[in-house]
Amino acid sequence: MKFGFDNELYTKRQTEEILRRIEETGSRLYLEFGGKLFDDCHASRVLPGFDVNAKVKILQKLKDKAEIIIAINARDLEKNKIRADYGINYGSDVLRLIDNLRALDIYINSVVITQYEGQAQADIYKKKLERRGEKVYIHTKTKGYPTDIDTIISDEGYGKNPYIPTTRPLVVVTAPGPGSGKLATCLCQLYHEYKLGNKVGYAKFETFPIWNIPLKHPVNVAYEAATADLKDVNMIDHFHLEAYGSMSVNYNRDIEVFPVVKAILSKIMNKEPYKSPTDMGVNMAGYAIVDDNAVQDAAKQEVLRRYYKACCDYKQGLGDIGAKEKIELLMSDLGITIADRKVVQASLDKSYAVGGVPVIAVELHNGKIVTGKQTEILSAAASVVLNAVKTLAKIDDEIDLISPIVLEPILQLKKDSLHEHKRVLSLREVLIALSICAATSPVAKLAISKLKLLDRCEAHSTVMLSKDDESVLKKLNVYISTEAEFESNNLFSE
Repeated sequence: MKFGFDNELYTKRQTEEILRRIEETGSRLYLEFGGKLFDDCHASRVLPGFDVNAKVKILQKLKDKAEIIIAINARDLEKNKIRADYGINYGSDVLRLIDNLRALDIYINSVVITQYEGQAQADIYKKKLERRGEKVYIHTKTKGYPTDIDTIISDEGYGKNPYIPTTRPLVVVTAPGPGSGKLATCLCQLYHEYKLGNKVGYAKFETFPIWNIPLKHPVNVAYEAATADLKDVNMIDHFHLEAYGSMSVNYNRDIEVFPVVKAILSKIMNKEPYKSPTDMGVNMAGYAIVDDNAVQDAAKQEVLRRYYKACCDYKQGLGDIGAKEKIELLMSDLGITIADRKVVQASLDKSYAVGGVPVIAVELHNGKIVTGKQTEILSAAASVVLNAVKTLAKIDDEIDLISPIVLEPILQLKKDSLHEHKRVLSLREVLIALSICAATSPVAKLAISKLKLLDRCEAHSTVMLSKDDESVLKKLNVYISTEAEFESNNLFSE
């Protein structure tokens, strides 16, 4: 696995830039955090070497200066909006964020519920948090937004929402997902701060698109593929070009809203703090790319994985055909096809050879491709992981890693006590069984030690996986894609 990104350099430069912005304000910086605060797996996939928790580690370095405000949209609470990567709703993700940040000794100021219009679920959520000792604020829609600047910057606009008292030089405003009201929260705070006579600033912590690499660089194209369902488009920041005569990349929503944000900031601060949306961003990622070829290769694979995900989402009714079609255009722009993902054909060929049963192919870091098929007792995911660790540990294929003495009781439990129609063991069940065998078997112990070598391996399945198998593969950090095919013709599966 080639690493093309220097994470240490990135965190150093990003931290220095945040400190510079704080110093520029002379008092306090409101920093809107875009993307995921924890587990930024997209960034680690397209920038090999990027630490999935780089953002929060930067915050740890600045924890004596920082406090956190978490924004959540009342409408997301009302409709129980789900984070697809974790399978939990936005309300639960806020609780997860608070717990994780507190465990790192990072100070949580409060939670702000935005876009409030009397939603019952928002009222319940507020009470739930307050009864656990959390501070919660309510922000309603801003009167006059986005066209009536005089009303927005008045006691009828931002002034109608309560001020959230802050004490530290860095106030990070984060959220469980897009559309949570981070920007509005920052601007409300700026309005109140200036009314109180405090000189503060605003900036955005950004990762994608990377402003100082080409518009059609695979990393930026991969960002478009990742947000295909949101219809985001990377664009040349024409405000930046006009102001400085140099090219920079941004995305359509930031460029479209910039005139409004610029007008609001200028009226609040009595000066023009930024000439372009690129100016607002704190993004040093481009400076930390140390092997552009490795980064480009990784980003192209991410585009292909996103294509398969869009196909699966459409097949399951979770997305429309537009996302798939957009990614096909992006693939054409990059000159790549599914043939550039070697594990795809390997899995399809193996499945054909064994009569069409589900198969997963994994490409190890030495280039060797290992396959695993679904059997009467093992899922394809379980089979391929066992085969892969055998290969990595140089264990003979004929040797059973898991004793039948361990497997049989599990199978009986599933059949007799849990009354499960499907007796096939999942990857999670097999790994637990393998760990039990490792207590007495040196061979099983050796096999378990090789699991870490599956980190960042590419893989492809000929059918869509169960949620459990997919979850465990993700925890092993296997980069899995799947065909948009159901495992069976049954409409309901347990």
